Amino acid sequence: MLRLLDASRVLSCRSPSPASLTGSFVAGSLFIRRINLFSCSSTVSRRALATIMSSSAASADEFVRGNVHCNGVAVITLDRPKALNAMNLDMDTKYKSYLDEWEDDPRVKCVLIDSSSPRAFCAGMDIKGVVAEIRKDKSTPLVQKIFTAEYTLICKIAEYKKPYISLMDGITMGFGIGLSGHGRYRIVTERTVLAMPENGIGLFPDVGFSYIAAQSPGEGSVGAYLGMTGKRITTAADALFVGLGTHYVPSGNLAPLKDALLSTKFSEDPHQDVVDVVSKYSSKIESEAQLKLLLPQIVSTFSADKSVGEIFEELKKHQQSTDATVAEWANEALGGLQKGAPFSLCLTQKYFSKVASESRKTDNDLSKLSGVMKLEYRIALRSSLRDDFTEGVRAVLVDKDQNPKWNPPSVEQIDTKDVESLFGPLESVIEELRV
Repeated sequence: MLRLLDASRVLSCRSPSPASLTGSFVAGSLFIRRINLFSCSSTVSRRALATIMSSSAASADEFVRGNVHCNGVAVITLDRPKALNAMNLDMDTKYKSYLDEWEDDPRVKCVLIDSSSPRAFCAGMDIKGVVAEIRKDKSTPLVQKIFTAEYTLICKIAEYKKPYISLMDGITMGFGIGLSGHGRYRIVTERTVLAMPENGIGLFPDVGFSYIAAQSPGEGSVGAYLGMTGKRITTAADALFVGLGTHYVPSGNLAPLKDALLSTKFSEDPHQDVVDVVSKYSSKIESEAQLKLLLPQIVSTFSADKSVGEIFEELKKHQQSTDATVAEWANEALGGLQKGAPFSLCLTQKYFSKVASESRKTDNDLSKLSGVMKLEYRIALRSSLRDDFTEGVRAVLVDKDQNPKWNPPSVEQIDTKDVESLFGPLESVIEELRV
């Protein structure tokens, strides 16, 4: 079992200190490079620390803006357009604080999540900063803190009592799907781009996507396909077919939809009120989902009983299909798999298969999102400290040479026991996720 954090460095998941929250993911931060906020021997003055913490809090307030309108619509606007609304630790904390405050506030009837930019809803986690911290110190508490913040936020969204509406306009990837895909009302547009590309940076598709995937068509096969290949969904038809979207609203209707929500006089049934308003601005999709047309091939290739090696072989067979659409799909899927770290592919296949099979058993922990997130937390803490993660981020996001050196370099060299070791209980000095 991998040793994650030295016992003397472990901080409580539930009560992170203010100083620890300043270690955000913002890449290139001069403070993160030059000081260790968690070190008792830091020579930074109290005045400097106060300045850093104040700056960090101010950034969260600027990037995640909350407002309650007079009719009871509470709005969270993600406003970090230069980073495509990528979320850091402080932003996660601010976001959840709004949801916590509003859930029991009788004035609030529903929560609407939108973006200040048409380019992106949320492109995921701001990842380069945390990798820089891991490179310096693999026992950094930042890893534990960020996954705790993300995963507890996801569970809060999934269990939210009041209507939770996400306007998923533009790029919605990684943690962007975590913020939207577990909510009740998931609005997609013709500009929505959905993807889980984590295998390509040596991690795995997390943020509870395995739970969403398990409920996808083909007894989870479609979700497994998306998670393993990093396939981008670029049509509303596919987004609704997979289950990532609940309604299609043309982007030109988003402003009128928001105005209508802000002028609604809510009844005793806010959910019905939201459904009525959203339905008024939704449009019927005329074209059939491409993924639906390819469902037989997806199921035969990515079903839960197929190993990664068998998936590769199935795709090579489909490459020879006389149906040009099938052959093109197989070529693209193979290309997506080949970009992923071999270990990540094997981990994703095993994890998604486990969740898909267990989700159909009502007496199983993995039939509930909270149980999935507890297991995912273990996997995330361990997989994020493997060298593949830092190497993948280097190759794809930092140096951008697109030539990662994975270890092991091939699927054939993966030891199943190494994959399975990521699933077990955490060491006694590390607290399990509490959700």
